Amino acid sequence: MTDCKISVVELCIFALMDSGFKNLLHKAQLDKEDVKRLLSAQGADAERLLQRALEVKLSHLDNCVHLRGLIEYGNTCEKNCLYCGLRSDNPKVKRYGLTDREVLSCARLAHELGYGSVALQSGERSDPDFVRRITQLVREIKKIDGGSLGITLSLGEQDEDTYRRWFEAGAHRYLLRIETSDEALYYKIHPKNGTHSFRRRIDCLESLKRIGYQTGTGVMVGLPFQTPDQLASDVFFFRDMDVAMVGLGPFIPHPDTPLFRFKDLIPSAKERMDMTLKMIAVTRLVMPKINMVAATANQTVDPQGREKAILAGANVIMPNLTPEAYRESYFIYPDKACVKDTPQACKNCLDVRLAAIGHKILYNAWGDSLAFTAPRRKV
Repeated sequence: MTDCKISVVELCIFALMDSGFKNLLHKAQLDKEDVKRLLSAQGADAERLLQRALEVKLSHLDNCVHLRGLIEYGNTCEKNCLYCGLRSDNPKVKRYGLTDREVLSCARLAHELGYGSVALQSGERSDPDFVRRITQLVREIKKIDGGSLGITLSLGEQDEDTYRRWFEAGAHRYLLRIETSDEALYYKIHPKNGTHSFRRRIDCLESLKRIGYQTGTGVMVGLPFQTPDQLASDVFFFRDMDVAMVGLGPFIPHPDTPLFRFKDLIPSAKERMDMTLKMIAVTRLVMPKINMVAATANQTVDPQGREKAILAGANVIMPNLTPEAYRESYFIYPDKACVKDTPQACKNCLDVRLAAIGHKILYNAWGDSLAFTAPRRKV
């Protein structure tokens, strides 16, 4: 019979390995090799990583979750990203645009529900009519209850003058995801042409920060061709850009996109979800005071995905306020979660689900990032 007993030497080695990982979780400043090791954690070590990230979040922030009432303004897009269902070359999309009245109705509903903030999102456009209408809508939203609603925009790449106009109208947060900070991978998921430029994406982020926005970015996790080294670099891209917000979610292949043909190269849904949680956790360790979104994509991949993201270090959720008639036309990825939920039902559901994991919604508050540092103004 084979002797299955573990030797004293083996026990000592295991203890040292365990101690080394625990020490890494409490290290004051992580380097790239540290982050790669944390992202490779499995089993008990992965659980320790998530638990440590939760501890860090609770010590620097609290157990409150901030809400951004999501308004999907329209799905017409000038871009042709290889992963996105809204891409300009997809003929199957039924294009729409909300009226000003519909947008303002959504914003008033956010105020009535106590959300404190709205997020205006759209397919990417930069035509004069679009810029003008967004400017006016931001001004009108600021009139609701004396400017009580915070405003986040996620409207893609624009010139600096446009960003400034929207900022001066009353928007104060802007989310522009880089999707990957690796330039070679960027051009594997975006066509390399005049309308898609890695450098321009970064320039736009720098413009947003220069103007004074609380600037956010983020990446997809589990892309074809993506490596752990690239994900580790993404974390340090967030840090070096000194962003105030980060959004992380699993890549979900859309059948009406060119990238879908590489679906066999991506990890399983569980593996993508697990890596997303580790990315959220590691980002929280590296940047303890930022806001991080528990993206709807997490809930799409895993029924408990948003709760798991909150417990891994996220602190923002974006419940959908878009009128139901339009929601199925805003499918960046398929099978999007919570599409049929009414705003009131979603609010009640979130209250219950977050309470079950020891968290609560902070109502009637903007929920600004504690990591935000306003740029110095010239005098």
